[in-house]
Amino acid sequence: MHYVYLIQSQSKPNEKYVGFTKDLKKRLREHNEGKSHHTAKFKPWSLITYIAFQDKLKACQFEIYLKKHSGRAFAEKRLW
Repeated sequence: MHYVYLIQSQSKPNEKYVGFTKDLKKRLREHNEGKSHHTAKFKPWSLITYIAFQDKLKACQFEIYLKKHSGRAFAEKRLW
């Protein structure tokens, strides 16, 4: 499976991040260990939502969509 996930900073709740991974537990652990440049300064993180895809391309496309304007609006209304 391939996962698109939404995480939120516990220390700064206004900080949110959307990502893509094949191993959700490992990736969340990496965020919380500061191994991601984009999220290290806002750790620890909580998993808010994840969506599982069998198709890697569809997962990548959905992640890209959530990072664009209309996708961010969708996520704010439906996923956070």
